[in-house]
Amino acid sequence: MKTDNLFYELIKELPQIFFELIGKPDTNLNAYDFTAPEIKQQSFRLDGLFSTVEGFENEPLYFLELQTYKDEEFYERLFGEIFLYFRQYRPPNPEWCAVVIYDRRSNETSLHLRYRSLVEPHLRCFYLDELDEVANDSLGIGILGLIVKSQKQAPEFAKQLINKARVELTDTLIQQKVLQFIETIVVYKFPNLSREEIEAMLNLNMFKKTRVYQETKEEVELETKLEIIPKLVQRGVSIQEIAEILELDADTIRKALQEQS
Repeated sequence: MKTDNLFYELIKELPQIFFELIGKPDTNLNAYDFTAPEIKQQSFRLDGLFSTVEGFENEPLYFLELQTYKDEEFYERLFGEIFLYFRQYRPPNPEWCAVVIYDRRSNETSLHLRYRSLVEPHLRCFYLDELDEVANDSLGIGILGLIVKSQKQAPEFAKQLINKARVELTDTLIQQKVLQFIETIVVYKFPNLSREEIEAMLNLNMFKKTRVYQETKEEVELETKLEIIPKLVQRGVSIQEIAEILELDADTIRKALQEQS
């Protein structure tokens, strides 16, 4: 479950990784929202959906699913959920694609002959343990590949990704997020180690003491807090209470709400 949550959080924060994986790196990211829409009266949510914003209805929908175990009924469930989504939400998009990312090929199941011709044109599958060649050239794909690396392989591979991020990412906020994701993946792989030990393993301890890192960390933390404000308002939390919870002044919260309205 931790792997699933981390995977979808990664895609939400860095959607360019998804489009790079499917071979469409030049996709306009502003045309899409990444959500997990609820299917009413069915008590479930789609794991991940790239739906288009107004004005981009001719672009395809992308349903995203991470599968890390073998499930003989997986495709029946997945496409059943997709068609329920179509019935309930009636999206205007003429094209759609289901993108399934397996941790390894051995967990894939076969499409049954009775519906293969119906869904096969809309299905694309990828295997995280087979991305090594692409991962050597792509930072984003490399981060996905790190998810399935063994404890033996993960530290050295993570250090390569960290070095790549420092060189390639000039936006300090994006760089900070990427480094945090890399570190978090390694933390999950070594549950018996402290975060300080992980930082030392990845040679991050000295980097985190730099002024640039500290300033960027503060920016990321503020950005995260500002994203939470509308959700708290929707739940009826007052501005003063939000200020106390997030440790921000009330004027900052009012300004953020005005900018997001």
